[in-house]
Amino acid sequence: MNQKDIAAIRKHFKLNAEAVKIADIYNIYIRQDSNEIFYEELRSFPFVEQEHQELFLANFKKVLGGKIDEKLFEVKFQHPEPGQTDHTQTLLYEALRTDEIEEWAGMMQRIALKMVQEAPFEKDMVVTFIRFKYNKPTRRHSEETEIDMRDEVWTSRFILCSINQTELPKQSLVFDYIEREFKSNIFINPVIKLDAPIGGFMFPCFTDNAADVNHILYAAQKAHQPDFGFIENVLNGTEIVTAVEEKAMFEEVVKTVIGEEVNVGTLATVYDEINQMILAEAEREDEEESVPMIDARTVEIVLKASGVEDVTTEKVEQAFQQVVDDRQYEMKASSVVPKYTSKSIKINTKVANISISPQDLKYVRQVNVKGKRCLLIELEEDTEIEGFKLISEELLD
Repeated sequence: MNQKDIAAIRKHFKLNAEAVKIADIYNIYIRQDSNEIFYEELRSFPFVEQEHQELFLANFKKVLGGKIDEKLFEVKFQHPEPGQTDHTQTLLYEALRTDEIEEWAGMMQRIALKMVQEAPFEKDMVVTFIRFKYNKPTRRHSEETEIDMRDEVWTSRFILCSINQTELPKQSLVFDYIEREFKSNIFINPVIKLDAPIGGFMFPCFTDNAADVNHILYAAQKAHQPDFGFIENVLNGTEIVTAVEEKAMFEEVVKTVIGEEVNVGTLATVYDEINQMILAEAEREDEEESVPMIDARTVEIVLKASGVEDVTTEKVEQAFQQVVDDRQYEMKASSVVPKYTSKSIKINTKVANISISPQDLKYVRQVNVKGKRCLLIELEEDTEIEGFKLISEELLD
């Protein structure tokens, strides 16, 4: 899946949407003290009160919020072990195929029980499952409505799960107008935090208008912090690599090839070369969005284009083998470059901390002035400190 596909589904989580049709909703309340299912409720979503629908729809949008490989991860399923009857891929696949609502809920309950057994919670939790149809226009003829009769539409079924914590409201002091006195307002009913899901997933993934039942889209609570235990034990998924980890791999590969030291100009050119790859892919028309990948050959080309000397195919392949134990490993280009137009690069020194964007890195140099290391930043305007304009000092010849 790509970011565009996920965003398209998210925007249709709204009342009376034509593209996303939610059939059923199944809520399970899990008590922390016993790690058991305390209560469950199965309903047809169109018959849920409108106010509740709006709360849940906002929650589902939050589950699918965030960027791929940062907060959302496409996870490949492990192969089921012989005789395994509760493999999550099997349960979800069979649940998609059945038209019996009770049978579907029974399979979702088995997945919820795995959460209780494999990933016990610290607070009371509510696990919500929905199944919905997504009607995706493959070619639009009209912009007047969500889906026009002349649109060519790809339709598929999906299951989405959200996991939400509960909390007890804080005790407060209120004024009783009738009794004309101050009272303590004590609430005993837990509040379900639908505005802040702590995780979830959607099944199946899809690519080029084809369902991919061998992958599941996992949603973490925080960016770059997936729950690996949940992925392995509840979803029965294989190991994933985050964008932060891939960036660290790329940096280690480059260091292995060219050494620990590099001048700023070379680093700026490396980032620029990779960003050009990303932009070129984004500008391709009439094709599905795809993510450019970086392999050993790409790294070799980028380093040579950046002016690095003595770069060979053998050196780069050996670096991949040493760092990731795979000469053929591919990294997502979007993962290895800091966000290009934002101040995503941090330069930390004892004197000052500076944030700069990769596209402006070319204006920075480390130089020696009278035997001292200095950070030189090329400016196009006057610098002000506390309202004072600085005077330029001619220290460099």
